Amino acid sequence: MLGNINPIAIELGPFQIRWYGLIIASAVLIATFLSVREGKKHGILEDDIYDLLLRALPVAIISARIYYVIFEWSYYKNHLSEIYRIWDGGIAIYGALIGAIITIIIFCRKRSIEIWNLLDVLAPNVILAQGIGRWGNFTNQEAHGSKTTLEFLQNLHIPEFIIKQMQIAGSYYQPTFLYESLWDIGGFIVLCVLRKQHHLLKNGEVVLSYVMWYAFGRFFIEGLRTDSLMLGGIRVSQWLSVLLIIGALVIFFYRRQHNSNLQWYNKNT
Repeated sequence: MLGNINPIAIELGPFQIRWYGLIIASAVLIATFLSVREGKKHGILEDDIYDLLLRALPVAIISARIYYVIFEWSYYKNHLSEIYRIWDGGIAIYGALIGAIITIIIFCRKRSIEIWNLLDVLAPNVILAQGIGRWGNFTNQEAHGSKTTLEFLQNLHIPEFIIKQMQIAGSYYQPTFLYESLWDIGGFIVLCVLRKQHHLLKNGEVVLSYVMWYAFGRFFIEGLRTDSLMLGGIRVSQWLSVLLIIGALVIFFYRRQHNSNLQWYNKNT
């Protein structure tokens, strides 16, 4: 049987490059390439995508860490020197998305870019990047679920290398990273198919569909995880998912009923 994956991909003296970083970087590059290609169809300049990436990526990383630290403040208030040690783990995707959205809004206003249009272009590629990025959690043996059995994992008919990596300290764990990765990649496919349909989704509805799809899956997958951020006895990501689904649905139908000037995302006839 294969051994566990070494989370360090390259080691040069004191410098280490982890698989997590390589996987995340690859996900960002793929999402950027796809966004540039789709953006050209909707009048969004290639340079604008690159400029946005240079601004949104660092903000997303910082906000992901801040989000995590806020909900783990009971620990970090006594370990202030560890707050910046992001390489030790501890970032939250919802925090990253919040930071990225704020950056996009500010960026679009400064560049006079239609916000909903840009969000629609980016959304499917973002969820694809999320799906790829979960494999970084796999190499770190994190974002897993509760203890399970070897028989359970084998009955999932997943590759042997995944089963082996889910053996941590002598016990097997549910591969919730895999559940979310598959859900996210499925969401990418669904969103790409939907936005290609003529006169189906209007501007802004691709990103709203992304929010509903991701939040719906995250709600159930979060309930299986053992490392959830908690607020009292509540899993923060689950309740945030509920709020996002409700909010996206309300905005979706409100815009349809009160804005007769909405353009179709796919204007081809």
